Amino acid sequence: MAACGAAELAQALSRPLSCLQGPECGRAARLRALEAIRVEVQERPLSSEAAREVFEAQLVRPLARCLAGDAAERCRELALQLLLHGLSSCERPGEALPVLLPVLAQRLGAEPCEELRLGLLQLLGLLLRRGGADVAPYLSDVVGILQAALLDHYAEVRREGCRCAVACAQAVPEHFHMQSESLIKPLMQTISHQHYRVRVDVIQATGAVIQFGNGKSVDDVLSHLAQRLFDEIPKVRQAVTTVVGEWLLHLRDRYSYFHKLIPLLLSSIADDIPENMTLAWTYWEKIGLQWEKENEEDLKDKMDFSVPPSHYPKGVTRPGLGCRELVSRNLSKVLPALCRDLTDWVESTRVKASQLLYVLLLHAEDHITQHMELLLRTLYQACLDEESEVVRNCVKAAELIGTFVSPKVSLRLITPAFEITPRPSCLMVLAAVIRGSPKNILQPHLSDLGGTLSQAGVCQQSEEVLYMEQLLCCVRALIEVCQEDCQEISLQLMKVLVTVMAVPSSQHLKEKAEEAMCSLAEVQQLDGFLYLYRQHILQLLEWVSVSHDSWTCYSPEILQLDVIATHSGPVIGEALHDFILILKACLQPNKDPQMRLKLFTVLSELLQKANETINSQGLFPSYLEIVIKDILAPNLQWHAGRTAAAIRTTAVSCLWALIHCQMLAPEEILKVKDVLMPQIIAAMDEDSKISRLMGCRIVGGILKVCGRQFDEIQLGKTYPEVLKRLDDASADVRLAAAHTLTDWFKCLKDSDVKSAMKSHIEFLYQELLIHLDDQDPDTQNAVLEVLKEGSILYPELLVREVEVAVDKHRTPVYCKQLLHHIQTTREPAL
Repeated sequence: MAACGAAELAQALSRPLSCLQGPECGRAARLRALEAIRVEVQERPLSSEAAREVFEAQLVRPLARCLAGDAAERCRELALQLLLHGLSSCERPGEALPVLLPVLAQRLGAEPCEELRLGLLQLLGLLLRRGGADVAPYLSDVVGILQAALLDHYAEVRREGCRCAVACAQAVPEHFHMQSESLIKPLMQTISHQHYRVRVDVIQATGAVIQFGNGKSVDDVLSHLAQRLFDEIPKVRQAVTTVVGEWLLHLRDRYSYFHKLIPLLLSSIADDIPENMTLAWTYWEKIGLQWEKENEEDLKDKMDFSVPPSHYPKGVTRPGLGCRELVSRNLSKVLPALCRDLTDWVESTRVKASQLLYVLLLHAEDHITQHMELLLRTLYQACLDEESEVVRNCVKAAELIGTFVSPKVSLRLITPAFEITPRPSCLMVLAAVIRGSPKNILQPHLSDLGGTLSQAGVCQQSEEVLYMEQLLCCVRALIEVCQEDCQEISLQLMKVLVTVMAVPSSQHLKEKAEEAMCSLAEVQQLDGFLYLYRQHILQLLEWVSVSHDSWTCYSPEILQLDVIATHSGPVIGEALHDFILILKACLQPNKDPQMRLKLFTVLSELLQKANETINSQGLFPSYLEIVIKDILAPNLQWHAGRTAAAIRTTAVSCLWALIHCQMLAPEEILKVKDVLMPQIIAAMDEDSKISRLMGCRIVGGILKVCGRQFDEIQLGKTYPEVLKRLDDASADVRLAAAHTLTDWFKCLKDSDVKSAMKSHIEFLYQELLIHLDDQDPDTQNAVLEVLKEGSILYPELLVREVEVAVDKHRTPVYCKQLLHHIQTTREPAL
């Protein structure tokens, strides 16, 4: 039946075939002949055997000629369709190869129609898949066709060319290696095509060409494949992962290329897409197991006797033995290039390199030790990267150093970096190493670590916020890892925390440092950071005061002393002797003015809450004489310059704080009044409003406490300067002066010196009545109250002065009020 079907078909095709092959046959006739052939072949029910027999015997050559030379595009298209249909029914179209391959080679270079070029390549692909080993004699022609197709302007033609390259490699693997290198260049020229599907097909074709071809071509394609790992399209990255994974499993020379291919596959483990990450891990596990089996004899001892590490990163699955060994044995070849990439100028390269570094170190484990110097140099630089993801990955990598490398080795290599020029990145790496280290192994090195961090050359190296943040990270890491063992270096850590808190204009650092102090107290089972201060206050004061003779305004010790004094709260009162001695030594007039100004500011702040700070133990009064005579009085003396004026202002403020909080007893004031009064009176003539205001208040405070014990000479010297302040530009100063004069009048009430002071009192009456004309109502009322208080001394004298004032048309309202007050106060006496 098959033979009969073939005969019938051949008879039916004889007429159209003769028409198709005739030299005088025109375009329309050829087209009708091809349509007739199509109807007979595709629409007549035929057995596959009959169709194959007729196709090979009668149709291949005429159709090939039509495909090769027909000027009509429609004729070439129909011939191509018929060839595709016929070849699809042939299992091994061996006889068609010598006919069709030359035609394809000729026509593909000249065919102007994109769709026909695509069809020609589909025909080639069909020949390659069906032809198998029969393609070998024509390999050169096929490769030539593919070289052109891979650079075609039509994207679909390039894609089909890639598929044909895969089919060719699989069809004749024994011969393909001789021609495979010819396809590498056009493939690499197409691998960055704008269409992502083309890029995917090129990557897959590259995998097959090298898999079945010459393995040496790996070197030519590695950089291109690595670049595709940065592709925005996940499927492109997935294709790279698949190709590299297949090479690592099946490439004949894979052992020679492990150090080049492993980084590409492990880079995909950090891919953003979970599917790609899973694919990479799956391939990597298979590769590790395969290598394990292939090298079972070498790994026998490790497989039988190796003990899992007792300390391992939380939430991380340990890679298999084969995977770890592969990385460890190739790390020396991979790491130098990776470290260069970590400092590359392209941001995405640095990010990929940092991700890969973490994965490599996770596999290398204790083999990291032999590469420590290179790693640390690179991490110091990479941790300063502007890209946060690079820094984050490098910090994770540094934590693995702490996990797998003995602190005896790692700390010996890290700490010398602080002796040269400490950088924030050095501290960042150290903090990460500490966090990654197990507690029991780190404990013997605690003392050295605490000593290193608290050295002046380290903790006082820079006031840069980033540097201080990393210094704080080191302390927090030590507390977090070592817990109660930190008691051994509690003082050193307190020194560091005090230094961090002393950084000016960084409130968030102070808050973080206080949190760290609380944590340090907690691990020592203390109730709060104040107990830490109580534990170390004397040692801290000794630490900051070692160099106090050479302090300047730029000395960090001043800021540290400020923190210790103000942040320790009531604890500073327990070390008052040492604190006062430091102040006495540093607040002498021959010391740096700016430094004295800073220290006076600290003292003033403490005196405002004396009972909660320096007088918490009630011991401060015993040091008052030193504070006043040796600290305040010398700094109240007039010296030229703005800084000297500011010092006098703060010294006056401190003195007012002492008097205002009633810390100075009357007998103490009597002891020092002869020293202080001239300087306080002089302070009321300062340019600084605060000095004038405080001067008035201090004089008033002294008069309240012991004014009755003043003689006429002292009282006579006191009021004139206060009276001048009633003309002050500041309303606050005028009010303070008025209140002080009220206190002055009270000192004379029932006093023995009242009669001796009559002329002074009369003068004051006259001057005060003038100030009733002040434009400020508050000042007027204050002066009126002063006169009311003074009226008790010599009311008749004041009445006469008021009458004179009224005659001169001065403020009649206030004068009437004053006269009424004098009259009402005199009537009870009468």
